[in-house]
Amino acid sequence: MSMLRNPSVKYSPFPQVPLADRQWPSRTITTPPRWLSTDLRDGNQAIVDPMDAVKKNRFFDLLVEIGVKEIEVGFPSAGATEFDFIFGLVRSGRIPDDVTVQVLTQSRADLIRTSFESLEGARSAIVHLYNAVSPAWREIVFRMSKDEVRQIAVEGARILRDEAAKRPGTDWQFEYSPETFSTAELDFSIEVCEAVMEVLQPTADKPIILNLPATVEAATPNIYADQIEYFCRNLPGRERAVISLHTHNDRGTGVAAAELGLMAGADRVEGCLFGNGERTGNCCLVTVALNMYTQGVDPALDFSNIDRIIETVEYCNQIPVHQRHPYGGELVFTAFSGSHQDAIKKGFEARQRQNDERWRVPYLPIDPADLGRNYEAVIRVNSQSGKGGFAWVLEQDQGLKLPKAMQADFSKHVQRMADELGRELNASDIWRAFRAAYHVQTPGDHFELVGYEETRAADGTRVFAGTIEVAGRAQSVSGRGNGLISSVVATLKDAFEVELEVLDYSEHALSTGSDARAAAYILCALPSGERVWGCGIDTDIATASVRAVLSAANSAVGVERR
Repeated sequence: MSMLRNPSVKYSPFPQVPLADRQWPSRTITTPPRWLSTDLRDGNQAIVDPMDAVKKNRFFDLLVEIGVKEIEVGFPSAGATEFDFIFGLVRSGRIPDDVTVQVLTQSRADLIRTSFESLEGARSAIVHLYNAVSPAWREIVFRMSKDEVRQIAVEGARILRDEAAKRPGTDWQFEYSPETFSTAELDFSIEVCEAVMEVLQPTADKPIILNLPATVEAATPNIYADQIEYFCRNLPGRERAVISLHTHNDRGTGVAAAELGLMAGADRVEGCLFGNGERTGNCCLVTVALNMYTQGVDPALDFSNIDRIIETVEYCNQIPVHQRHPYGGELVFTAFSGSHQDAIKKGFEARQRQNDERWRVPYLPIDPADLGRNYEAVIRVNSQSGKGGFAWVLEQDQGLKLPKAMQADFSKHVQRMADELGRELNASDIWRAFRAAYHVQTPGDHFELVGYEETRAADGTRVFAGTIEVAGRAQSVSGRGNGLISSVVATLKDAFEVELEVLDYSEHALSTGSDARAAAYILCALPSGERVWGCGIDTDIATASVRAVLSAANSAVGVERR
């Protein structure tokens, strides 16, 4: 019963690595690793319906376009579909000279030979040999001793060597994985790898690839980094080996483990685009690469059209990329929170004023434009949004730059609409709400400008003479003031008994060119002390200011009717 009450007693903490003077915590990643995509093998075996040849070819072409130079194209001995795809790809002429394909095989003679047959005629290729070495596999799965497990690896290496010698026309490279490395004894993993190296005789010019997989992620990523540093320090002939990382995501830290593993001395990262893989997935190459990018390190992979990459990956895997997936998700550059929106908006405004290209926009660790995204979806509005959100949308969609006080006034209109609709508001929703709130381009308002003329009187004052449609009936009116705006205010008072006191006014151009438009904003006080805003838009800035006064007058009429 005690175990039922506390099931955690079934588990034990992962042991620490004896590495008192670890060096990796003080290092940074300054150069990209060698990248290996396992999408066509590890990724493919993790999806419900494995890819057919059409999808695998499309995925292969995508990986080449992105810039991946080493691609694990399959498990030839898994069946005819896998073998035929690899065999056909090698003979298709579609493998660029700077791209090396790789296949995976267990350490069994028949499977190794099938792997070499699938690569017959390749310019260059990597054959990846593996066998599990950890205690759980030795004792539970295989029921073998350490010596027996080591001998499996050694015998597989001998067959690799001999099969490669039969095909001298191919530039062969070898990779060996002490599978389940993350849960194996470090010294035994080193011992097995050393035995494999003794057979294959790698050199510094032609090294072996030693892959150290976190087959099952069993500890925090710092432990994995310790394991990698310990291995690198203690492997005889380290200079004759490329250390490769293949992390899984069982604890949700596959990317972190790969990054810390690079800091610990590894040279190569294996993974899948967007992390597809068995159980919780493999290391996400997109995330690791773009994490480097945000630190000023060129990852040597091209994600400048990430939406098209996602489209291909989703088509081939039949698994959607999550909306919140780092960098690629549909919503990762989108802010709904009011405080976030305000900070982002101010960041873009500051960027327009800065004199360098350094990216420093709050809440956006990377420029969406670098990934082929635009800024339209950076800020989206729902019931959680603040004034910065809809102000950004209005500026991006309509060019309007609302004064701060007007943003606060308009926020209650937006909030009311969001609460009523119960959904995200799009640009057309916000524009409709703005037009209704401030009587902008909304036929049927109480006051509508038909036309006007402005003249200067002998005493220097300005005279407004025009036609205003009042509740659907045109009426000729006039008024006098120190300027155009004051003359329109006087006209409203004399002709319609609408009193406005102008408190603030601003204007700006909406666009440039022969069809340029302008916007004017005006804040007015009513005799009751209440304040109303108006907005006018026109191709002529003077006319825009007249429309702004009439907009405020329409709001004043609405106040009086309440």
